[in-house]
Amino acid sequence: MSEAKPESARTAVDSVVGAVRGLVSEGMNRHVVVRDSKDHVVLEVPVALGLVAALAAPVATTIGAGAALVAKCDIKVEDRRQPATTVDAEQV
Repeated sequence: MSEAKPESARTAVDSVVGAVRGLVSEGMNRHVVVRDSKDHVVLEVPVALGLVAALAAPVATTIGAGAALVAKCDIKVEDRRQPATTVDAEQV
């Protein structure tokens, strides 16, 4: 078996760390916004935090999302870098 060179292993680690940093940064710039029928904000969290919550408590996250949909709330993902850009959850 051939051993991996330390330089190539270091490059692989650096690329993985860079990718994770990019994903976290992207997740902090995008927010999940839940609005009620009167357009009041019920909940607003960064996507990264929502992902952590979904991994830590998947049942509670599913129940909360279901309750928001039953209550006819809008669930959108908004990009904070460009305030006019939103992605509707129904389109995804």
